[in-house]
Amino acid sequence: MSVRLSCFLGAGVLILAACGQSDLKQLDTGEPGIKPVPAIARNQKVKIVGSSTVAPFSRTVAERFGAVSGFPTPIVETTGTGGGFKAFCEGVGPVSPSIINASRPMKASERELCARAGVTDITEVALGYDGIVVANSKAGADFDVTKEQLYLALAKEIPDGKGGFMPNPHKNWQDVSPDLPSGPIVVLGPPPTSGTRDAFVELGMEKGAEAIPQLRDLKAADEAAFKERAHTVRTDGVWVDFGENDSAIVQSLVKSPEAIGVLGFSFLEQNGDRVKGARLAGVEANFDNIVAGEYGLARIMFFYVKDQNLPLVEGLAEFVSASVDEGAAGHDGYLIEKGLIPLDQEDLKKQQALAEQLELKVRAY
Repeated sequence: MSVRLSCFLGAGVLILAACGQSDLKQLDTGEPGIKPVPAIARNQKVKIVGSSTVAPFSRTVAERFGAVSGFPTPIVETTGTGGGFKAFCEGVGPVSPSIINASRPMKASERELCARAGVTDITEVALGYDGIVVANSKAGADFDVTKEQLYLALAKEIPDGKGGFMPNPHKNWQDVSPDLPSGPIVVLGPPPTSGTRDAFVELGMEKGAEAIPQLRDLKAADEAAFKERAHTVRTDGVWVDFGENDSAIVQSLVKSPEAIGVLGFSFLEQNGDRVKGARLAGVEANFDNIVAGEYGLARIMFFYVKDQNLPLVEGLAEFVSASVDEGAAGHDGYLIEKGLIPLDQEDLKKQQALAEQLELKVRAY
């Protein structure tokens, strides 16, 4: 497994406990003290929630899966990564989501939330890479921005030059650096529940803060205080929370050439006739640079499977296999056209092996 992927992937398959309850009509075992066994839901659609960045890939697989597999077309809802985990962790059963799309790894707090609701058997699957881009209208200025400049433009408080911190005074990009275009700092971005937002502040603003000596010293002395400074985005109207829909950000950028937006690379690919991506320290946001690891705002996209729903929702395991199949997520797969940046062959094989394990688990029930 590549070093880059192993840094993101967790344990893969978490087999922690047994099934929880189902909301459907159940089959009574007739034995005192033993909980009823959930009945399988015939023609129940696989329900998927989560990241707006991962959703276009899931939707594309779902449409093909529904057309050729004999199973109903899965339902894909965009809730944001944080909101998706909240729904995913509500319980076990066909009426609850079986899959959560995530543009970041699952947090320990989310695992605990799931466990409290009896969702204890979860498989983590990596789908591929995505880049986070700073984009603006084709009619707007050309940007070449560093992570330090992103921090200085968007952090709620920045160093005051006297050893303390002050509310961010920068209103214009040239207040941050004379090398940047003139014009007001207006950024349309995802809300705090979004995995894209989490990844942007971690990979962009946090790394930019580390380039400033005062903040680097703060990290060495008090990492929690450092992260609070590095991750807290302005609330004075410069950053505009724009919901969980990157397509809406693209539409607004076209109407507002002075604004920039934070969105997934796949949305830049799909709307290249209307918006353009900024360079990041001279590196263009494109497929080759992300695959090569040269573009500094790239992350792995995941989806998490509720294994306890495998015997309850027909086609769940088969859909997982279809999502990581060579023809979908491979280097010549149809998801490439949607902007997916594929895993290397070794890593993809590992995800396919996880999918095979899920199919074996279904047969074992």
